[in-house]
Amino acid sequence: MKYISTRGQAPSLSFEDAMLSGLATDGGLYIPQEWPSLSQDEIAALAGLSYEDAAYRVIQPFVADTFSEPELRGILKRAYAGFRHPARVPLVQTGPNEFIAELHHGPTLAFKDVAMQLIGQMFQFVLARRGERVTIVGATSGDTGSAAIEAFKGLDAVDVVILYPHGRVSDVQRRQMTTPSEANVHAVAMDGDFDDCQARLKDMFNDADFRQQVKLAGVNSINWARVMAQVVYYFTTAVSLGAPHRKVSFTVPTGNFGDIFAGYVAKRMGLPIDRLVIATNQNDILHRTLQSGAHHKKGVEPSVSPSMDIQVSSNFERLLFELYDHEGEAVEQLMAELSTGGFTLSQGALSRLNAEFDSGSCSEAETMATIKAMYETTGEVLCPHSAVAVKVAQDQPKSATPMVALATAHAAKFPDAVAQACGIRPDLPPHMADLFEREERITRAPDDLAALKALVIEKTAR
Repeated sequence: MKYISTRGQAPSLSFEDAMLSGLATDGGLYIPQEWPSLSQDEIAALAGLSYEDAAYRVIQPFVADTFSEPELRGILKRAYAGFRHPARVPLVQTGPNEFIAELHHGPTLAFKDVAMQLIGQMFQFVLARRGERVTIVGATSGDTGSAAIEAFKGLDAVDVVILYPHGRVSDVQRRQMTTPSEANVHAVAMDGDFDDCQARLKDMFNDADFRQQVKLAGVNSINWARVMAQVVYYFTTAVSLGAPHRKVSFTVPTGNFGDIFAGYVAKRMGLPIDRLVIATNQNDILHRTLQSGAHHKKGVEPSVSPSMDIQVSSNFERLLFELYDHEGEAVEQLMAELSTGGFTLSQGALSRLNAEFDSGSCSEAETMATIKAMYETTGEVLCPHSAVAVKVAQDQPKSATPMVALATAHAAKFPDAVAQACGIRPDLPPHMADLFEREERITRAPDDLAALKALVIEKTAR
């Protein structure tokens, strides 16, 4: 299995090298040269397996010979040992043909744990085998940072620096990043919004000298391994609802487009997904794109669902590569146009997009009303991001096909918004009960590339 860049200029890499590289040297994102497929019989055989065993069968074609079977099975076992639910991603029915997949049973209470815990184990194994050390720099709108710090803290071969937008994450999200005491992890509160953090991260990767100096690696959803790990729960969820003999639809609260792109990958692998629905909050660039083909940035509006307060969805580039028949030059041109404001899809690309995806947006008032209604009718307490997915799912035309909304974070990560919506202030689980008593370590930084590079060098000096 080889991995190629969405911009067509970087050399193809193995899974191991693509994982450690994160971003391609031409600024593009890595994607498999071809999609592996699972037959109907292979999909049906996932029924009744543990999550780890199902993950092995879904992931193995992507990693090829990077890991032996015992090595990969051991990595998966260690990755999910800290999850608080034996199903890892349990399914809850909330109405006729309406379901929620709970992705928040990992150590930091967010769907990012499903991938990040796996990447942490893969990085640790590969770096030990190579005798190498790397510096991971990430940008987060809230959950990626805490999941990365949790996955990599204390590891000998990795330093981690996470950029998050100052004042634009919840108190729980911030404290999950700033309270770990391990010397190899660092949280940086950067001026600006998430798009600014993500832009500076890409700037660092595009500086070849700096990249080599600090041995830069990335674990944002620009890293293919993140997307790959998320493909698994589409298979396990769909199979539990009757796939491959029955189609299933998914509604996904979308910020950086990685989670729903994983659903697209599952479909390309043969999973019978009927519709993939993009759910946005008021920062609805992706919803607007599906309606008109115009992909133009507006200012980011802060919301009660901060992990979705994004206008530049990095993983949309991977889909563009698909929509434009792997024409790297076309993708590079579109991304150049986006850097100055936006672009408009060709009619053919827009038709393909609408053939694969539906979309909807959810206002702040609708988000709060959905949290309240779900609690009163089902007893489920949703985080604001999960509520966006549920509301957009409910707005879709009713059908006999099961609809699964992805619940991407535990409600306790956003207690103020949840309490305002339904009167219930969700408690943190026991392993995080003292979070607000722990000492914080915070570094402030300007939105300035030179200052940020100097900070990374300072924090990772050994």
